[in-house]
Amino acid sequence: MRPIETRYARSGDVRIAYQVVGQGSFDLVFVPGFISNLDLQWEDEGYSRLLKRLSAFSRLILFDKRGTGLSDRVDSRHLPSLETRMDDVRAVMDAAGSGRAAILGASEGAPMAMLFAATYPERTRSLVLYGGYANFHRWVMPPERLEAFIETAETAWGTGATLPNFAPGRIDDPHFSQWWARFERLSASPTAAAALARMNAGVDVRGILSTISAPTLLIHRRNDVRVDPEASRFLARKIPGARLVEIAGRDHPVWTGDVDRVADLIEEFLTGEPAVADTERVLAALLVTRIYDTAKLGDRMWSERSQRFQETWRLLVGRHGGRAAGTHGELMVSRFDGPGRAIRCAAALREAAQQIGVASAQGAHVGEIELRGQPVGLTARVTLQLASHAGRGDILASRLVADLTVGSGLHFTEAGRISLDELDEPLPVVHATSEQHLEPACRPKARPAEPATLTARESEVVNLIADGKSNAAIAAELSLSEHTVKRHVANILLKLDLPSRAAAAAFSARHTGPDGP
Repeated sequence: MRPIETRYARSGDVRIAYQVVGQGSFDLVFVPGFISNLDLQWEDEGYSRLLKRLSAFSRLILFDKRGTGLSDRVDSRHLPSLETRMDDVRAVMDAAGSGRAAILGASEGAPMAMLFAATYPERTRSLVLYGGYANFHRWVMPPERLEAFIETAETAWGTGATLPNFAPGRIDDPHFSQWWARFERLSASPTAAAALARMNAGVDVRGILSTISAPTLLIHRRNDVRVDPEASRFLARKIPGARLVEIAGRDHPVWTGDVDRVADLIEEFLTGEPAVADTERVLAALLVTRIYDTAKLGDRMWSERSQRFQETWRLLVGRHGGRAAGTHGELMVSRFDGPGRAIRCAAALREAAQQIGVASAQGAHVGEIELRGQPVGLTARVTLQLASHAGRGDILASRLVADLTVGSGLHFTEAGRISLDELDEPLPVVHATSEQHLEPACRPKARPAEPATLTARESEVVNLIADGKSNAAIAAELSLSEHTVKRHVANILLKLDLPSRAAAAAFSARHTGPDGP
């Protein structure tokens, strides 16, 4: 994507940075929350996804509030009033040639948006408030919590230390945590952050709510960690004709969680038409594999085993018709066209991890993802959380995975339900179990070290097992009866002293080079 041009509007003696994207039939002004940075926001997958969705149906006007991002800083000894900051919206609209616009106020941007709508009704087409509030101390932080937050900002700003206050569900995401630390540093200095927090603490717009005449949509996450959902319920009662939609989730920023759900609600409210289905999204099965060291191997040995497993992971994912979609530390994400392939690959990876000497835990889920790029969005986050809930050696999958693999020969056991932040209801989950009916009744004690003990036909069979093929598919490809294939599989497991087909697949991957055996 080509860089977005950044321009400056003059608001009194202060210059406000702004950008304009999209060519929709109406203008939409986005008033951001606590901090922002016009350039950096395009680097986060969720943030850029939201902005692309909004600019697809509007002419989207973005800006950094005074004191943040690319805009001029404020004098911490003479903090501007909310009215002064609200007038920055008017200055940006004038500079962008916008006479009338829909206003989207997110979090701390909501009071500014409400005040603008009340002050300039002739310039407000409609109003959307996400995670908003009318009084800071009542619905965001009481004075004692605010002082603790300011102390953190002054002593640890730029390290990502404020992330638990805004998006605790993303703490274990190293990529997002690193981005958040940069977001702090490039959006405000420690002194500016403390000043902004004190400015926000003075917000109270309860007195003007009844004067807002613009059509208003309120969106709030039910378990919002930063702004009490009661804040939007209060707004819904006080703003004439306002409509409130509560959605699942705990993380507060508008660009986290189910971004598409938020964008769908805004698009339908502002255009009067349901959001058009995105043809760039496809249904896929995701598998997240994580490994960890339970034996305290030491840095060097752990690094060697981790690297060895990642190499095996790529081989096995390819063998099962999947695609390695990215890594985040010890987390490995892969995608498949069907859940059966994902589960068979997970079983092979579990056996491979045991052979290498590391502990594994895996999560699998089915849902829509972007056709291009790394999987992001709700499906990816649910799969990541399933992997985090999985125990050592477990393959934890959503119940949907089991439903879609009926008749495949895969076996699952019920594992109850898991409450996830972004889902309205607890998610039914299952454990994937071994294909016990294919395991040999007994094994010799000696373990052959190399695949040379296999016959040529058995080598063909084990390679097809590694490709994720069932006994019936192997029989058809080799022109054998299914009974004969089953006998070959049993012989292979006996000769190699392996516990299951999945272990045979892992064995094949370890003894196969990039150009074949």
